[in-house]
Amino acid sequence: MTNVADLLRDAASLAAEMPAHRYVVNLCGDRYRFTVALAAALLREQITLLPQDATEGVLGQLAVDYRDLYCLHDGPAPQAAGACFAFSGPLARSSAPARMPQIPESQPAVVLFTSGSTGRPAPHLKRWGTLVRSSLAAGARLGIATLPGATVIGTVPHQHSYGLESTILLALQHGLALYGGRPFYPADILSAILAAPRPRILITAPIHLRAILADAGEFPPLDLIVSATAPLAPALAAEAEARFAAPLLEIYGCSEAGQLALRRTAASAEWRSLDSVALRQDMAGTWASGAVVEGEVLLGDVLELLGADRFLLHGRMADLVNIAGKRTSLAYLNAQLTSIPGVVDGVFVAPEETGAGIARLVAYAVAPGLSEKAILAELRRRIDTAFLPRPLRCVDALPRNHLGKLPHEAVRRLAAEQDG
Repeated sequence: MTNVADLLRDAASLAAEMPAHRYVVNLCGDRYRFTVALAAALLREQITLLPQDATEGVLGQLAVDYRDLYCLHDGPAPQAAGACFAFSGPLARSSAPARMPQIPESQPAVVLFTSGSTGRPAPHLKRWGTLVRSSLAAGARLGIATLPGATVIGTVPHQHSYGLESTILLALQHGLALYGGRPFYPADILSAILAAPRPRILITAPIHLRAILADAGEFPPLDLIVSATAPLAPALAAEAEARFAAPLLEIYGCSEAGQLALRRTAASAEWRSLDSVALRQDMAGTWASGAVVEGEVLLGDVLELLGADRFLLHGRMADLVNIAGKRTSLAYLNAQLTSIPGVVDGVFVAPEETGAGIARLVAYAVAPGLSEKAILAELRRRIDTAFLPRPLRCVDALPRNHLGKLPHEAVRRLAAEQDG
């Protein structure tokens, strides 16, 4: 087991070996190596770029947008433009006493990118002080002080804002143990939980929870479950709490603003903002600011403010649809579709504006054993006929990414395949 002193020595050793560039793309899959590389970049005053995937196209675009970059990796060298630096072998760890570095709070630390679910991923710079304050505020609301030395087990990637904040930074700022792997299959996740000493915390997402809970076996107890990245159904939250014998807290946030609020989903629909988060509304929408936010950020969601630190979340601004003078949200329609018994997954898609008459929604459903006619009949009982999909198509799977999101380009490809 690696301790804090080893981490500091490894970071110092890696920093001495890293090439001299302004930006580094941290592609390390191992959480410990990722953490060492993040710390080393801070020591070298290099800004870490964290794209949500490492495809050739994404890395190639980064090389165009950020000329002075290199890719740091602990696996095969990526097929991308730009220099690469392999971090796979053992480091020449110094035996000198480890020193805790003092990183200026104003130092640019990372650039996070949106998921691309509404278009091209957009970059957002985070300074070190903002990241630290966010982690401390989230940890206080999560009750981390009651779980001293807990082991953090994450199923989500650490290159995503949620994975970075809730696995890496949560462990660093609250003195927790960090599980170095990223278990993917339900059996591997359950084995990782069982192998960790208590207290233990699972950082996960709805798509992963749904897969885990499909297992009918006995579950090892947890002390805390944290979920984010997509709306979590209260029934799924309640089932997770019952089977893991632990509370589940859901985080609301985004790459643009970071972590903003929490709720216990099985008990309440209301969200409560983190300390220091300020929300205000005007004609443009809801704005977030405070010590844990870089500047003031216009949120992409529809919030109903109930007080200074409480609100209801009604879905994405981009999800609102108006058909024949009637309004609803795609999130609501998706919830109705996936609540139909036998529908494993599903999504409504608003067609792009063409100016040719009334736009009609399209829906895709993963529903082995159900016909499109049967699904439409159930939808007719649940939603206004103006929002019935025309057409609804059954598919084998939806092209979700590792966080359960559906990138805009992936949906476009799916539509093209179905139309073809």
